[in-house]
Amino acid sequence: MDKNTHYYSKTQENVKSNPNIYTFHFMDHTFHFHTDSGVFSKEYIDYGTFAMLKAFKPNEIEGNILDMGAGYGPIGIVLSTLYKKHAIMCEINERAYNLNLLNIKENNADAEVFHSDLYEKVQGMSFASIITNPPIRAGKQTVFAIYDGAFHHLLPNGELWVVIQKKQGAPSSKEHLEKLFGNCEIITRDKGYYILKSIKHEQK
Repeated sequence: MDKNTHYYSKTQENVKSNPNIYTFHFMDHTFHFHTDSGVFSKEYIDYGTFAMLKAFKPNEIEGNILDMGAGYGPIGIVLSTLYKKHAIMCEINERAYNLNLLNIKENNADAEVFHSDLYEKVQGMSFASIITNPPIRAGKQTVFAIYDGAFHHLLPNGELWVVIQKKQGAPSSKEHLEKLFGNCEIITRDKGYYILKSIKHEQK
């Protein structure tokens, strides 16, 4: 991979394509995911995403879910299928975005994806839940921008779910979310990954 190109870069034109497809079995469902070089977790679903899928439980709020930094789509596609929720996904990486389109069709998912720099293409939308496996290598400023944007894009009593490794900043993320939302719960710890949840409580 070109040293100036990362999975969170907008374009992957300097990365030679090497397509892959894998099968993922989860909770009595079978999913097929198309991947390629230049996207996050090309060979198989990464453990952080797997930990999130195991931990996530939808709330009772009427509204869509948003997968921020969706990659080729595993979180949004799996959760929309499991919980009969419409999923909206945002992804800056053009190659991952195109794979996401393909994977929505492949899995007949009730989902849509935007080629979006963070919340750029979902301005004015609000969500019952926002889920993110944030791009740690993009830096803390980008990760915290995802958290800050989530606060503004959640419905009242909506929830932000985050998966992050302890060694990659789970404590500082928890601290930031506690200041931002007034709360942050550690839902589970799973092989070094923390699943964090913050609720946007209604203002009295």
